[in-house]
Amino acid sequence: MALTSRQNVKVAVEDRIAVVTIDHRPVNALDRQTLQELDQLFDAIPSESTVKVVIITGGGSLAFVAGADIKEVSQFTSIDAAKEMTTLGHSVFLKMQRCPKPVIAAINGVCLGGGLELAMSCHLRISGDRARFGQPEVNLGIMPGWGGTQRLPRLIGKAKATEWILTGDVVMAQEALRLGLVNQVVPQDQVLKAAKDLARKIAGKGAVAVAQSLRAIEEGLALPLEEGLKREAEAFAAVAASEDSKEGVKAFLEKRQPQFKDR
Repeated sequence: MALTSRQNVKVAVEDRIAVVTIDHRPVNALDRQTLQELDQLFDAIPSESTVKVVIITGGGSLAFVAGADIKEVSQFTSIDAAKEMTTLGHSVFLKMQRCPKPVIAAINGVCLGGGLELAMSCHLRISGDRARFGQPEVNLGIMPGWGGTQRLPRLIGKAKATEWILTGDVVMAQEALRLGLVNQVVPQDQVLKAAKDLARKIAGKGAVAVAQSLRAIEEGLALPLEEGLKREAEAFAAVAASEDSKEGVKAFLEKRQPQFKDR
């Protein structure tokens, strides 16, 4: 499946970095179509040899993703319809989280509700200094349904996550950085550049080591420490047997930059 632009999800590949833009103006709300387009994209990315790192950003300067499409939410006529939409979001975001290629959120504006849930499914997050974050669903009489109750406590701790979810409060980028929700905060007009700089740095590493590191982190966090260490040992052995490992060690001994072949 080719990495082609779709109606609400645009894709551009350069220097082995895929920039994915959610372009559903005015606030890039996540409706069913947008989720399905993301789902198709992340079915294709793992086997796409031209891509080593993915960046996700929002179209325009107002919002990264302001949340779910409230018009669609208002049209739910049954519990089954609500469950189906929740399941779709869970499926898409798990594909992103489990992607063997790093996914970086370039947060260029409002990042609320489903937008924050999408960002938390990425491996790394770069924020503009005017971005705002929160899970404000309670203000509408609903609750997070695409992973907010699960991922937010894992990232910022149970107490603060509970406060955010129960109050619907919105915080600024510097508070998100202080709590460990984002990796960097940069000037608003530098978000995509900073994300690309980080992506290029990662893209210069061997893909085998990067993929196995992501997998060990993802799987290990769901396991007791001892089991997680076993998973790490298995991943390390797989990396050590790779061509990239041999090239990396040889380059170090020869005091030169390694030429990784991603195998």
